[in-house]
Amino acid sequence: MQTVNKLYVIGIGYKALDNRAREIVLASEIILASNRLSEVFRGYEEYEAVKDKVKVINNVDETIAFIRAYVQDTPPNPPLGKGGHGGVVLLASGDPAFFGIGRRAVREFGKDMVEIIPDLSCIQIAFSRIKESWDDAFLMSLHGGPDPKKRRRLPFELEDIPYLLQKHNKILILTDKENNPVEIAKEFLKLSATTMYVCEKLGYPDERIIEGTPEEIAEMTFSEPNVVILVRATEQRGDCPRFTGAAVESGLSQTPAVPFGLTENEITHSRGLITKDEVRAVTIHKLRLPQRGVLWDIGAGSGSVSVETARLYPEIKVLAVEKDEEQIKNIKENRIKFDALNIEIIKGRAPDVLINLPAPHRVFIGGSGGKLKEIIDLIAKMQTAIIVINAATVETLNIAVAELQRNGFLVDVSQVSVSRMKKIGEGNCFSALNPIFVIKGEKS
Repeated sequence: MQTVNKLYVIGIGYKALDNRAREIVLASEIILASNRLSEVFRGYEEYEAVKDKVKVINNVDETIAFIRAYVQDTPPNPPLGKGGHGGVVLLASGDPAFFGIGRRAVREFGKDMVEIIPDLSCIQIAFSRIKESWDDAFLMSLHGGPDPKKRRRLPFELEDIPYLLQKHNKILILTDKENNPVEIAKEFLKLSATTMYVCEKLGYPDERIIEGTPEEIAEMTFSEPNVVILVRATEQRGDCPRFTGAAVESGLSQTPAVPFGLTENEITHSRGLITKDEVRAVTIHKLRLPQRGVLWDIGAGSGSVSVETARLYPEIKVLAVEKDEEQIKNIKENRIKFDALNIEIIKGRAPDVLINLPAPHRVFIGGSGGKLKEIIDLIAKMQTAIIVINAATVETLNIAVAELQRNGFLVDVSQVSVSRMKKIGEGNCFSALNPIFVIKGEKS
């Protein structure tokens, strides 16, 4: 079947089209845009020449479905100069590769078919408006999408922002109707040293920049679209805000003080519920982690295994699965505290929440909520190379061994018994911790 050979994702909103983008737009077969972007496009000098080609679709999924159907049913397009052919143009806001439709387009249609031509990004515009540099800013999106039933899973949530601001003096946040400037301000009502900027309708004739304290912003209303910038007032702001201590003094970038071997006292946890240091070391050893890939940490608890792994292997995506709200709060704090930003928190009960996750290369099960059999059955279908399970009881050990063997895993079990020295009077003695069974299932 003949197909259109190119999808051009072209950013608009802040400056005129460059020569390449203009040539593509004029030669295009069809131009897709949301209602908002079609209104923006009306202000471009090219609009009158191509307005009959513009088709408005407001839903992203419907847009992708339309493109897929269109490129399958349309014959090849006429040549466009030396560089390509007329095809489908998808208008995007600013830089399509910055938390935008560019990523989705490449995922759906492949790099060979998609060409991205960016405009300026909202980051550049927003920081230029408030006259602040942004090379030291943390960039995040709270834009979950317009449909509450289909909102995308976000790496960070509103309540994470105060923790993030402890690590980064500047944060830029892409907002949406639910995660809006007022809701963000409410997270900072007690932090008077924080300045908020709301950059509203950037690039529009009625653009507005509002500066204020969280208390002031929380009492206002804002038009969409907008982005929020948070700036924390510190004496060192603007020098080297991501680095501290000797790293700042020497001018060198910071490296983790303890690459491997975080202690229980360093990791935020509740009621002593944490994988003990010695057991954690054995667990990570048994996982034989690759340099990159996906790790599921099921029943993540405080996130100690997730954090230790994420720091050691920054190219591994760690999915920390946990159902308890208190423990999720601990994971969030530890993730930010230790700069383990390659951890994504998955809230819910296994195995239900596992079904739509990326297939894992490794799995650690620290807690199963009584569903160990079902969890192992699900993982066994995914060709995961290694599963490590920590068990405190003989009953859990027996279930784990039986189910791993039934699913074709080669099983190895170690009992980790740890005694720690403690002082009694003038002398020292050893106090034993509860022994833990470390069960490893491996497929060749």
